[in-house]
Amino acid sequence: MSETPPEQGAGPQAPEGDDVQVAFDVGELPGGARGAIEAVLMVVEEPVTDHALASVLELPVEEVREHLDALERDYAEGRHGFTVRNVGGGWRFYSHAAYAPVVERFILDGQQAKLTTASLETLAVIAYRQPISRARVGAVRGVNVDGVVRTLLTRGLITEVTKDEESGATLYGTTPYFLERMGLNSLDDLPALAPYLPDAAVLDDLVSEARP
Repeated sequence: MSETPPEQGAGPQAPEGDDVQVAFDVGELPGGARGAIEAVLMVVEEPVTDHALASVLELPVEEVREHLDALERDYAEGRHGFTVRNVGGGWRFYSHAAYAPVVERFILDGQQAKLTTASLETLAVIAYRQPISRARVGAVRGVNVDGVVRTLLTRGLITEVTKDEESGATLYGTTPYFLERMGLNSLDDLPALAPYLPDAAVLDDLVSEARP
């Protein structure tokens, strides 16, 4: 039997199986490489590295970095309500600082869940004195912080780092998500507040005094 020839105008036949891959040429896209980078950054849920972007776009890492730096400079002028920044080890869109009053109004109007004052105070102690136990955090704040620590763990802002070798107490520290939410590259970018907090020896004395 002879094979039936394909109908004219039917176009290329799709390959069988599940090995179909989406092929594209970044240079042929309307916005080129920059537009492609913007499209990816619009859908990420956490910062993405320049290496990851280069892999997806099949471009040299240095070229991707140049595009990212150019986008950051363009958005820095404030003509858009957002900017792109390298925070927490990767790139992501953030609201522009010039529009902070608008964003603050939106948040304060209750459109998004906010941390309580107690949660913010506890988070600050952990950020500056990590790794630190709940007992030591409680000694600084003067109250029991068990419930607040659970809230911060649920929010993904802190995590269990290690165990204290002497007491066996769990020690907590901040997460990469904390850096992302705070707009920091590392803990070194935190304001110089740590010198005003009690040192470990003082905290141990406070914990001992608090025990019955």
